Amino acid sequence: MQLFHGNIVYSVSERELAEHTDSYIAVENGTVEGIYPVIPEKLGGAPVTDLGDGVIIPAFSDLHVHAPQYPQRGLVMDELLYDWLHKYTFPLEARFADMEFARAVYDAFIDDMILHGTMHAAVFGTIHREAAGYLISRMEEKGLYAYVGKVNMDTDSPEYLCETAEDSVRETEVFLEQYSANRTAKPVLTPRFAPTCSGELLSGLGKLGAKYGVGVQTHLVESLWEAAEAKKHFPDCSCDTEIYEKAGLLDNGPVIGAHFIFPEEEDIRILKKYNGYAVQCPDATVNVIAGIMRTAALSERGISLGLGSDIAGGANLGIYSQISRSVQLSKLKEFYEPGENRAIPFSQAFYMGTKQGGSLFGRVGSLEPGYLFNALVIDGLAGPFEKLTPGQTVERFCYLGETGHIRARFLAGKKIG
Repeated sequence: MQLFHGNIVYSVSERELAEHTDSYIAVENGTVEGIYPVIPEKLGGAPVTDLGDGVIIPAFSDLHVHAPQYPQRGLVMDELLYDWLHKYTFPLEARFADMEFARAVYDAFIDDMILHGTMHAAVFGTIHREAAGYLISRMEEKGLYAYVGKVNMDTDSPEYLCETAEDSVRETEVFLEQYSANRTAKPVLTPRFAPTCSGELLSGLGKLGAKYGVGVQTHLVESLWEAAEAKKHFPDCSCDTEIYEKAGLLDNGPVIGAHFIFPEEEDIRILKKYNGYAVQCPDATVNVIAGIMRTAALSERGISLGLGSDIAGGANLGIYSQISRSVQLSKLKEFYEPGENRAIPFSQAFYMGTKQGGSLFGRVGSLEPGYLFNALVIDGLAGPFEKLTPGQTVERFCYLGETGHIRARFLAGKKIG
């Protein structure tokens, strides 16, 4: 048992932030036991770590990030999605056939993700099984909670990134066999998106999902171009999400749909049926996609929501910055498309980036009893002329914060980084 003294903030629900000022959080074997205004008698002998005026918050969850695109972050942001992929991103991903390059990039990516306070992530690799294996192994070694995928693509892709359906399925099965027994970093099926996958490939992946009990992550109705291309490639399907349902990919584990900006009614129905997550990637929306998720409307329909950095469509690994962007974009959505769209409060965006997004990985993303103490300590955000409440400190951090404002990072109760 150990005690941490400071100010404590976490999400109870999308409408409520819990604030505990000048309090103690008790952690037993890496899990939160309780929060107390004073040290209770039963815990009198436990060691105390005094964090002063620091605010303890849950670590963040990034539900959509491309680890191999890490070297491209903040570059060529003046292109739209199709040209951005074919001119820059696909050539970069081809370099991950070189394991020396892959190791260097993935080590830097993981270190920077931790620096930004993210300890749970759904991560795309590339088509290269060996490189994806290194990525998932390193995340497992560090105890990070992750779903990591070897990407699948066998059609309408550059020749240097195009697999055969048979090779793609075989390599994916080897990946699943190697890493399905991992404790924290788990494999996930990762067809890039429907326009780059044949029916044969998706059907083969669906069978692997059933055999190994693994879920799927992909891009869903990401852009008007992608949504139209998906239906053109699969004319027997009424919408993008139905393509994956018919392939048997939605029955076997978590379902993670990145972007989900232009869903039809049937997309929403199917994603909800399988308790799937729709992932908003605010910075990428602005940079290369040109559409805004209907965050409030989807939430009201019962869709689970998360946030993604979408490196390198987005330029910042900090999910805290995506929390503030999510609020901003919801206001734009309400202003330009009033009706079912409404602005979301800060509490809901923070909930998406912590507790709701964290639920994909289990009992992480909150500081309530029974949750893992995967946490950050933030400080240094008040000016000399003001005193901020813990909740105000958290909000300012999401709008103005930098990695230097994260004083400490804890993973299952142990200080890291």
